[in-house]
Amino acid sequence: MTTATPSRAAHELLDGRPVTEVERTPAWAQLKNATVALQELQASDGSIADPTAAAPLLDDVVEAIEALAPLFPHDATYLEASVSDFRRWRAEGLGVPDFLDSLVAFQPQEHRVDGIRHLVIFPMYTQNGSRDRHVEAVLVEAIWPEFIAQLETEYTNRLFVSLRLIDFTPGYDTNSAVLFPETVAMREIPTFTWGAIFQDREAARYRRVTRAAAEIAKLDLPEPAARMLDDQSLTEQTFVMWDLIHDRTHMRGDLPFDPFMIKQRMPFFLYSLEELRCDLTAFRECVALQARLSARDDLDAAEQAILEQAGLVQYAVIFDRIFRFAITGSRVRNYDGLGGQLLFAWLHQRRVLHWTDTSLAFDWDEVPAAVIALADAIDELYWRSIDRPKTAHWLAAYDLVRSVVTPHPASVWARGLSDEVLAGLPKGYTDAVLDDEFPLSMFFEALEKKMRPVIASTEGIRGTD
Repeated sequence: MTTATPSRAAHELLDGRPVTEVERTPAWAQLKNATVALQELQASDGSIADPTAAAPLLDDVVEAIEALAPLFPHDATYLEASVSDFRRWRAEGLGVPDFLDSLVAFQPQEHRVDGIRHLVIFPMYTQNGSRDRHVEAVLVEAIWPEFIAQLETEYTNRLFVSLRLIDFTPGYDTNSAVLFPETVAMREIPTFTWGAIFQDREAARYRRVTRAAAEIAKLDLPEPAARMLDDQSLTEQTFVMWDLIHDRTHMRGDLPFDPFMIKQRMPFFLYSLEELRCDLTAFRECVALQARLSARDDLDAAEQAILEQAGLVQYAVIFDRIFRFAITGSRVRNYDGLGGQLLFAWLHQRRVLHWTDTSLAFDWDEVPAAVIALADAIDELYWRSIDRPKTAHWLAAYDLVRSVVTPHPASVWARGLSDEVLAGLPKGYTDAVLDDEFPLSMFFEALEKKMRPVIASTEGIRGTD
C-alpha cells in the first residue's frame, strides 16, 4: 500500500476533504458500511463461514483504508499493516482473525498531540459493549492540552492516551469508553504499550447524569461544579486529568498483589477497593496540587489550568462515583457500583454528606479530609496485607467494606465462613460471595428508579450530544 500519491479513485473517496472532516468522506462511509456488513457475517470469535459473501466487503474495507491513509501519515506503518492483516486473513480462509502485526504497529502513545486524529480498525470486543470479536472501525481525536502535557511530567504515564470519539461502528454505540489493545484478536500477547480512554464520552455522560441526579436530590451544586454541566470541553479536560493520575496508580503504592489483578479470580469487592483506591488517589493528589498552586501568585497559563482542574476533579470523583457508578449496570458482582456505595456511605457516616428533608447537601470544607481518610483506610489495608496470606487479605478487605456498607442478610461471608471453606482453596471463598453481596441502600434504590431512564440514555453518547 502506498500513502504518498492516492489514486484517482482515492481522491474521489476523499471528496477533497481534509483529515478534520474525514468522517464526512465517502471513504469513511464505505469503510463503516462494509465493516457493519462484515459483522453480520462474523461468528462470536470473529471468523466468517461464507468467504464469498465477505469478499466484496473486504475489498471495500481495504480500498477505503488505502484511500484514507494519506490523511494519517503518522499512522502509515499501522495502516499498511492493517491492510496486510486483512489480506492475510482472507487468504487464510477467514478463520479466527489475527491482527497482531497491525496491533504492534499501532502506537498512539507516540503521538500525544492535541487534536491529532487516528483511524482505528481491528477485530475486537469492546469493554462494556460487545463481547463479540467483530471488526470495529473508529475515528478518534487526541485530547492533550498543554496543561496535561505539563502535568504528565510530574505524574508520568507514558502508556496513557486520551481520546475523543468522532465516529464509530456498533461496538462503540454502547457504554464502552475505552480502547484497550488486549481486546484485539491476535495469535499471541505482546507487551502492551498504550491504553486509551474516551474522555469525551465520560464527560458527556457525567454531565447528563449529574445534572439529573442533582435535580432529583435537590442538591445545590457549587458554582465550579455547575459550570462543568454546561461546558463539555472543560469537563473532558477534567476527566483527562483524573484518568491520568488514576491509571498510573494501579502500578504504584504499597501493593500486596499484582496490580493487574483483573487477571486473577477473587471476590469482586477487591476490585471495588482497587478502583476506588485509584480514584481516591487522584482526589488526594488534586487536593495537594490545589493547596500548592493556590499558595503561589506567579502561575503560568498551564499551572492556572492545573489549579482550576484540580478542584473540578474532586467534584467529578464524588459525583460520578455517587450518582453514576453506584446505580449503573446489573447487580451481579458490580464492583464499580459498590465503590460508589462505599464512598457515599463513608461520607454520610462521617456527617459531611447529608440526606435530610429529601435533599442532599455536603459540608464542602470538610469533604476533602473525609475522602482522604477513606483513601488512607484502603492504603492501610494494602500495606498490612503485604504481610498477610491472600485469603487473610480478602477477609480483612471484607471487614473494611462491611464496616461501612451493610451486607445482604443472607450473606455467608457476613455470618462467617465455615471452617471447611476457610481451610480450603481460595475458590471456595470466591464462590461463597453473593452476586449482590452488598445490596443498594434505600437511598440508592429510590435514586436508581428515578435515574433509570437517564442512565439508559447515555448508551452510545457522544460529546456533541
